[in-house]
Amino acid sequence: METNRQKKMGALLQGDLVDILQGEVRKNGITNLIISVSKVSVTTDLSIAKVYLSIFPNEKAPELLTAIKTNAPLIKHDLAQRVKNQLRKVPNLMFYIDDSLDYIEKIDNALKAEENPIMHRDLLERRKKK
Repeated sequence: METNRQKKMGALLQGDLVDILQGEVRKNGITNLIISVSKVSVTTDLSIAKVYLSIFPNEKAPELLTAIKTNAPLIKHDLAQRVKNQLRKVPNLMFYIDDSLDYIEKIDNALKAEENPIMHRDLLERRKKK
């Protein structure tokens, strides 16, 4: 369970990371790309921040994630300049792709299609682990 301090720190980092990442996209003139920071969770010792990114379109997500990971020290430096009055030490940033929207869409499509286990009970027998 996250403490109030972890939640506040995560929210602070999330807002500034959104500004940094979207600012880089605009500055480089990249069109048809949306990057959003869906969640930032900070460890209890405040040394590591896990940053979950939603990238649209999904096809560009893996290559963009590797580019962001290679530029993590620069992003951390920009972040430190923004939060230097609020934090003594900026946590190390670890970036991940947030695939929760894809997971929700997959479930939604499964319920709409012929694979709906509510309408077709015989599918439940095939899905049981043996």
